Amino acid sequence: MSLVSVEQMLRKAYEEGYAVGQFNINNLEWTKAILLTAEEMRSPVILGVSEGAAKYMCGYKVVAEMVKAMIESLNITVPVALHTDHGSYEGAFKAIEAGFTSIMFDGSHYPIEENIAKTKELVALTKKHGLSIEAEVGAIGGEEDGVIGGGEIADPEDCKRIADLGVTILAAGIGNIHGKYPENWGGLNFPVLQKINEITKGVPLVLHGGTGIPADMIRKAISMGVAKINVNTECQLVFAAATRRYIEEGKDLQGKGFDPRKLLAPGVEAIKNAVREKIQLFGSANKA
Repeated sequence: MSLVSVEQMLRKAYEEGYAVGQFNINNLEWTKAILLTAEEMRSPVILGVSEGAAKYMCGYKVVAEMVKAMIESLNITVPVALHTDHGSYEGAFKAIEAGFTSIMFDGSHYPIEENIAKTKELVALTKKHGLSIEAEVGAIGGEEDGVIGGGEIADPEDCKRIADLGVTILAAGIGNIHGKYPENWGGLNFPVLQKINEITKGVPLVLHGGTGIPADMIRKAISMGVAKINVNTECQLVFAAATRRYIEEGKDLQGKGFDPRKLLAPGVEAIKNAVREKIQLFGSANKA
């Protein structure tokens, strides 16, 4: 199956009350693990690529070609979207040119009028190319590629103004955080989420910072219009922990245990397990 936009998969998720996971990719191993697990679970999946990760992997073009080739060689039949994560205005053009099927423009750090103007332009561009677009209102807490947010709560009226531009999906800050959640985290602001869902009715919502949010909050958020949930940190943490155990147990010193294909294998399996758990939690298994 060729790459698709997120529009149909998330429209279906929104209407049927489940969410599709966006799992960020950082290299070949990440990509392969996520694709194979989505296929195994018969789940649609979104591969997220931050600008930092794209740069690390030698650019959007390299990423797009790798993903397309991997879908073909692994015979992946579930819907797969290739989506930028917290992309800049300038980065959107590069990703589209490279062959991405969906973009996120994070204009949350701009004044609302500038966010609206830039989002409006990119909505027109993506519609012209048959792609999907995610916009953001209210910076998400934590850090993502150097962009630091304070766990802001989005203004529902601003959300409506952005949604009315014709965006495919909308990310709104409701107290969620990138990275590890602190012990004193106050949880998601459901009254604000409810208001946003009511005022933007029909536009699937996005929950960033999906790592560390309790399962009951995830399920409640899905019931209130969240159709896409982003996961990155959790895969990084389990990959690092599995790799650490492999080395601490001295397995890299046994035979050809230093071979990167063996060295990275436990981490890849850990990613697969994490993705399986999220797909089950989000309710997207057997929805392909």
